[in-house]
Amino acid sequence: MLSLSSLSPGELRRRFDGPGLVLRTGPFRSRIRTDIHALVDTISLLYADYPVDEEGFADFQLHFASTHGWRRWLRPQVRFDQDGLRPFKPLPLSQAHPMFEWVMNWCVSNKAHSYLVIHAAVLERNGRAFILPAPPGSGKSTLCAALVCRGWRLLSDELTLVRPHDLALVPLPRPVSLKNASIGVIQAWDPQAVFGPAVPETSKGTIAHMRAPRASVAAAETTAQASHIVFPRYEAGAPVRIEGVAKARLFTRVADNAFNYTVLGATGFDALARLVDACAGFDFCYSELDEAIALFERLAGES
Repeated sequence: MLSLSSLSPGELRRRFDGPGLVLRTGPFRSRIRTDIHALVDTISLLYADYPVDEEGFADFQLHFASTHGWRRWLRPQVRFDQDGLRPFKPLPLSQAHPMFEWVMNWCVSNKAHSYLVIHAAVLERNGRAFILPAPPGSGKSTLCAALVCRGWRLLSDELTLVRPHDLALVPLPRPVSLKNASIGVIQAWDPQAVFGPAVPETSKGTIAHMRAPRASVAAAETTAQASHIVFPRYEAGAPVRIEGVAKARLFTRVADNAFNYTVLGATGFDALARLVDACAGFDFCYSELDEAIALFERLAGES
């Protein structure tokens, strides 16, 4: 299988500038075109292990272009269009890669309605998959990155894909998005982790993405079964603690984090009800990553 890293820099530029590079992430194929060389370089770094396809079908058609004319010199920007539509405002050119990641998430959450799509990280250990829904600023991605650095399989940092008929969790391993202080925390936690460039002054602050492990990318066709749904929350100085969540409350909280729950109607209700019934639900508070990892390891090791 051809991987992105097997293409020469010249071939990469030819594809990105011309017909588009067809990148495979989990069950999706995206045809990506761009004239922004810095974006090509960052994609090449963070997606080196991902399969690429020759010309053919793609689920998503993505075009990222730099602005021309006077803006090119005075206020350089990146714009995104999909099949001639421009659903997002242009961003500063320096934010081309964050825009790329946000667009990839948007495509799945708005179009992949063959799955119940939950805004949550999902990781697997010892055959047990943990779904981690949480709002921005909760420390979810920091915890996700730390678990990945300790050998947990990454299925996704942002989007949990639940196949309704059998509740299989379909992997969508992509780079882990970290913000502000979390970037330095994880770089210190695992100096071997590979990061793309830190991009300041985005709408979410400074953002950098950590490359997904090669083993997680290679296992992208291997589904998992959920055993735990954990709502993490970072709280400075707090001792690690975990509390059970009642099933009825667990259902409503996960539904609140599902992008397409109402779109799927009865199918979404049934899938979510069965998912909640199959999982133990917890609220989890932490301040120290070592303590958080130890607790998750205990949960993953329970028979």
